[in-house]
Amino acid sequence: MSGMSQSVSGAQTAGRPSLSKEAANFSWLLDNFTRETAGVRETVAVSADGLLMAMSAVSDRANAERLAAVVSGMTSLAGGVAHAYALGVLNRVIIDMAEGYLLLTAISAGSVLGVIADRSANLGSVAYEMTRFATSAGGSLSPTLIAELKDAVQR
Repeated sequence: MSGMSQSVSGAQTAGRPSLSKEAANFSWLLDNFTRETAGVRETVAVSADGLLMAMSAVSDRANAERLAAVVSGMTSLAGGVAHAYALGVLNRVIIDMAEGYLLLTAISAGSVLGVIADRSANLGSVAYEMTRFATSAGGSLSPTLIAELKDAVQR
């Protein structure tokens, strides 16, 4: 993905309401990840409390909310296993289905990136780009930014 290091400076992003520079950049990174990573169909960011925090521009609100609920549940299940077997913190969850994949990766501050990819996706490449996203976007996730993103996605 060539444009991951670029960012947006403006307040309006893809028809979204006015956002701070940090929130606009997070949304841009999410959209860019979805658009530029081969095989990725839809992406959401879910906060530590399990709520939709951001969604890719290709997502409709109902699907994004449904995916956020699935991501939250899977994150909880993976966390329970990690705790019960002393396996440490969540890095990544991959669910392999007949027609595609659900991939989860930790971003930061308890937030998780959830990705739907089709069978054409190269899992190694998708996982690599997810890690790049988490590294690029995760450092900026403060409680204030998370609250702003959650508020903006509800509008």
